[in-house]
Amino acid sequence: MTPLIIFSFFSGLITILSPCIWPILPIVFSFSVSHPGKSRPLGITLGIIVSFTILTLTLSLLVRSLGINPNLFRYLAVIVIIFFGLSLIYPKLGSLVESKISRWLNFTTKFKSPSASTFLSGFITGLSLGALWTPCAGPILATVAALSASGQITFTSFTITLAYVAGVAIPLFIFSLFGQQLFSRLHFVSALTSKIQKIFGGVMIITAILILFNLDTLIQTSLLDRFPFLNTSLIGSTPLLDSSTPAPEFATGNHWLNSPPLTLTTLKGKVILVDFWTYTCINCLRTLPHLVSWYDKYKDKGLVIIGVHTPEFEFEKDVNNVTRAIANFGIKYPVVQDNDYLIWNSYQNQYWPAEYLIDQQGIIRHTHFGEGEYDTTESAIQQLLNINQPLDSKPDTAPQTEISPETYLGQHRSQYYYPTGNLPLEQTNFKLSSSIPLHSFSLGGQWQITADNAIAGPNAILNYHFLASKVYLVLRPAANSPSLVNVYIDNKLSSQINVDSDRLYTLFDQIGPPSEHTLKLDFLTPGTQVFAFTFG
Repeated sequence: MTPLIIFSFFSGLITILSPCIWPILPIVFSFSVSHPGKSRPLGITLGIIVSFTILTLTLSLLVRSLGINPNLFRYLAVIVIIFFGLSLIYPKLGSLVESKISRWLNFTTKFKSPSASTFLSGFITGLSLGALWTPCAGPILATVAALSASGQITFTSFTITLAYVAGVAIPLFIFSLFGQQLFSRLHFVSALTSKIQKIFGGVMIITAILILFNLDTLIQTSLLDRFPFLNTSLIGSTPLLDSSTPAPEFATGNHWLNSPPLTLTTLKGKVILVDFWTYTCINCLRTLPHLVSWYDKYKDKGLVIIGVHTPEFEFEKDVNNVTRAIANFGIKYPVVQDNDYLIWNSYQNQYWPAEYLIDQQGIIRHTHFGEGEYDTTESAIQQLLNINQPLDSKPDTAPQTEISPETYLGQHRSQYYYPTGNLPLEQTNFKLSSSIPLHSFSLGGQWQITADNAIAGPNAILNYHFLASKVYLVLRPAANSPSLVNVYIDNKLSSQINVDSDRLYTLFDQIGPPSEHTLKLDFLTPGTQVFAFTFG
């Protein structure tokens, strides 16, 4: 867990360079320079940390258990920011706010420092900014997805989140103090302080309006289109470790395929590669050929591969679906169904796919999260097996350039829906947008939106403006009948998909580098369930 916490902290440090945080920087800057001293910057920073941490860890649980619209936090935050922006534009309103806060502090505590109300107003603003910034979880989005699926908050996820926001807090606090220092040294602006305050108030209001109408996400998307290196993540590997961390024993009671139930005790003396995967995850599927090859190559030399199938969607818990997937992908090594996330949580895992390499004494010696670096993992296998032979020549098929992001159709993670960035949790008629930004989708016709998917109704249409060489979509047929979907690329009929089982379907596959296209899906069978797009 320690390497992941360290990576989270450093990822937080460089988040100041990511477009996802830029919309809140004008507010931090504007509100900090309006009062000298460290109280307000400290209040803003702590407020962001508190609300971001709480909402990141609990938002999916609150939405699921209480039916709260996640946009509620965003709307409240926008109202607070507009209010404080107006307080900068109208000094009388600002003075009134300061006096009310001071009276409240004097009434509730004996602490009457003049900086207390400044700190509290900054803290309230920070709470609002944290609510706005929660979708920018970046490196810990996988943790949030796991929380949503497993329905629990672990010490690991809390620690990872805390490390991330601690990393963010340092440059954010420095940024707010820098704004104050800059203005204090520019003496010629002293006479213009009142006007500058009003300009900053206007900046806050304009930023809040952009956020209200999700225009901030369009700006971020445009920036990432031009500067893809700004998008950071934690996915990667640790080198072969001289570690003393024992691998957790496999939880009992799970269903095993291709093998009777296994334990680390009975496998002692073997090198074990544990692969966390799920059969509709395209990143996992691109990793499988390497795993299958390693199993064939090293199974007689002391390697055991165990696939831990931890589902993201409910239908992935079905043993028949998993059995079919194992046969389709040529998997001969043991696979255990981790439907209740027991093994996932015992390993404190956060990613699909994830590889844990365990030595003959049951110690975790190497980890890798995500795709790629197959040579490194195979070299680690050979080192533990004490053999030396040519590495596999299988190509790494993971995308090497910018492509459209993984896109979910359920209400919980529908941030790429245009124009609002959030789908309503209900059955409704949608009007298809005529012009859709890159990396966004729009709906037309009748749809039933649930927490995890979208169910097509009469005249259901979906348009997606994507950048990729390949497009995949997780689909489930209507109840008790195959479903038909017409696929159009750039307004030309490309194919018709027969959705006959719960799985990942290929909608578009071209040779060559990623290119920009418009995808249109015409759902001919009401009841077809749509879960998530992935791209290659």
